[in-house]
Amino acid sequence: MRDAEALQQTLRRIDGRGYKAYRDIRGSYRLDDADLHVDHVQGDPFASPSKLRVRIPLEWANLPDDLLARPVARLALRDLLTRRVHRAIGRGGGRRGSGKSGVVSVDAGGQEVLERSAVVLGDGFVEVRLQAGLPAAGRRVLGREAEALLLDDLPRIAARGLCAESDEHAELRDFVHCVENQEHIRAQLAGMGLLAFVGDGAVLPRESGASDRPLQGEEVVAWESPESLRVEVALLHPIEDTIGAHDTLTGMGVPLGVNLVVGGGYHGKSTLLQALERGVYPHVPGDGREWVVTAPASVKIRAEDGRRVASVDIAAFIQDLPGGRSTDAFASEDASGSTSQAANIVEALECGATGLLLDEDTSATNFMVRDARMQALVHKRDEPITPFLDRVRALYEEAGVSSMLVMGGCGDYFDVADTVIGMRDYRPYDATREAQEVAARHPSARREETPEPLRAAAPRVPLAESFDASRGRREVKIDAKGVDLLLYGREAIELRGIEQLLDPSQTRAIGNAIHLATRRWMDGERSLAEMLDALEALLDAEGLDVLDPFHEAERHPGNLARPRRFEVAAAINRLRSVRMRQRREAPD
Repeated sequence: MRDAEALQQTLRRIDGRGYKAYRDIRGSYRLDDADLHVDHVQGDPFASPSKLRVRIPLEWANLPDDLLARPVARLALRDLLTRRVHRAIGRGGGRRGSGKSGVVSVDAGGQEVLERSAVVLGDGFVEVRLQAGLPAAGRRVLGREAEALLLDDLPRIAARGLCAESDEHAELRDFVHCVENQEHIRAQLAGMGLLAFVGDGAVLPRESGASDRPLQGEEVVAWESPESLRVEVALLHPIEDTIGAHDTLTGMGVPLGVNLVVGGGYHGKSTLLQALERGVYPHVPGDGREWVVTAPASVKIRAEDGRRVASVDIAAFIQDLPGGRSTDAFASEDASGSTSQAANIVEALECGATGLLLDEDTSATNFMVRDARMQALVHKRDEPITPFLDRVRALYEEAGVSSMLVMGGCGDYFDVADTVIGMRDYRPYDATREAQEVAARHPSARREETPEPLRAAAPRVPLAESFDASRGRREVKIDAKGVDLLLYGREAIELRGIEQLLDPSQTRAIGNAIHLATRRWMDGERSLAEMLDALEALLDAEGLDVLDPFHEAERHPGNLARPRRFEVAAAINRLRSVRMRQRREAPD
């Protein structure tokens, strides 16, 4: 490892040369208080920024020892340190030349706490992975400006973000303990018979449709649970409020089973569902949704007109298509609303979903229900769809899969619901008994339309030859264009319908995970679910760095955030080149 003087001399030597001369600085340098690693140098000042790492000895960072021992605490601490680095950049970063010269960034994320590759707590060190534009005038090296950036700015930014004074330890613990409490609640849900928990005092609305920050001001309505649905959960760490410190939290428990959310338009139904969708991740303290906790295997389901479907057994919901077309291995290049929603459900169950979240507004009407009048006009022999209404109870009673449905226009679901939550002016109330009474006074004349019992779909095996990550002269070319679009080789994977995918770094990680899976586990025999099991085990053991398609030890892997297995599978299922083989197994 070279010293700071060697870097300084190199920068002065290449000052004024063409931009590609910056390649001479690649390598590692020991500075006064940190180690600087220049892993990748951008090709010109307008290209993607260079990748650098700054490493500080753990003893110098002065982080609380008790936050380094527990897995969830370490994840939360890494997240907080990344945010501190981001704030330090805001105080000390700036443009130094043309293009992206001098601009420094770190992958800090939003309101959710995700496992990221941005900060590493290693054996005796803490490291931040940064992106920085190396300074240039046009396409000429600005060596003196680069000196200031690399030898002054970056070490100072890293120190401000990664090192803590003793009087900052309380702030670190408050953040970490909040995240640990959320995960502790999540671990209790199944044992309490709950799909989700919404803590009293939570603030669910966001400040706008384009922001994930909490709504503020006089119009904010804090959550207050209906007494009949109120539960008390234990906390791992005591929290303090205006009353004092306590080690339990009260809130609304959403029971396992079939749950409805009802109420007039603009009264908070979809806001509650969106909070539950994102409640599969912990949130930062003060977000308002930090006490909205959802079972981890809960998946948002919607209709997606035009999506591709590959060999999915949707016969539980749709069969007997015109022309005798089978739906046991349904495939389509342009699925309808109903067939796409059926495929989304089956694919989620295939990957282990135990909770389904649906909103009437984003569902196919003919998939959700056929009322009595339509049944009278169109005979069942002419209707291939078995409505979700007629499967939702069997999904819970026979498969153990709970549902949470936002309903504003279909009272037929009252007949199958275990719990009905009403929303009025963003305030919840228990409407279960009233809904049952309405159902009794106004019985539905519709008939159940289940042609056969619910059965599990056959596992599907992805075929490796249908995946190609190459583009042009590059063997591997994978790009995330925001959250909703993944470029995998020459294929564009549209992910707009995957509503629990939150961050471009998750999208980037999904692309890399697919490529990794094709090389390691797609052997023509292993099912999609088994492949996802192997992926999760590898990430648990080796971390996100292993997803880098050019993975080397001691190298910046790029901006990655860990996705759930369900979103990885969703991307695979939407890859238009993908081919699947069903694996028919003998029944037990």
